[in-house]
Amino acid sequence: MSIWWSLHLRRDAASVPLARRFLLGTMESAGVDPDISFDLSLALSEACANAVEHGGEYGGEHGATSDGTGKDRDAWEDPSATASGQYRVTAYLDGEKCRIEVADSGPGFPTRGGPYTSERQPGSGLPDPQYASYPPVTAEEGRGLCLIEQLADHVHFGNRPGCAGAVVSFDKVLKWRKDALLMVS
Repeated sequence: MSIWWSLHLRRDAASVPLARRFLLGTMESAGVDPDISFDLSLALSEACANAVEHGGEYGGEHGATSDGTGKDRDAWEDPSATASGQYRVTAYLDGEKCRIEVADSGPGFPTRGGPYTSERQPGSGLPDPQYASYPPVTAEEGRGLCLIEQLADHVHFGNRPGCAGAVVSFDKVLKWRKDALLMVS
């Protein structure tokens, strides 16, 4: 059985725990092992926090942006996550794997070496050297992408094709509780 959902969220700190609880509820209902659920929910929280912080510029109160005509339009009018006041979270539980994608409309990742995938070796085309190593121990931020890499089995950092915005996608092989209702056989 497969489960798929997508959330379009405002770039607001309150959206991060909302996305996390939605994922945890889905996994609990499906019967995913709690340790796997925790790892994925923590990785999702980090990706969402990055989208909230770096995913675009607010153009007005509560995510309203100008459309060039002098009028403000609400970010919710654009469901494709191109409005700067929102970002999109998509989750797929399919077979024995969960894949999560967080897309925003910010400046995206530096494109110097192309998209970064956790399967690449350091120094082989990373978008920017900052993603090749961990931040200093004393740094107050910058650990989110590294944490996602440690919690997931496969990670891809890239930019949305044809428009502004970053995409962080990651997946993990699922383990199931013995009493799982939707366990893959």
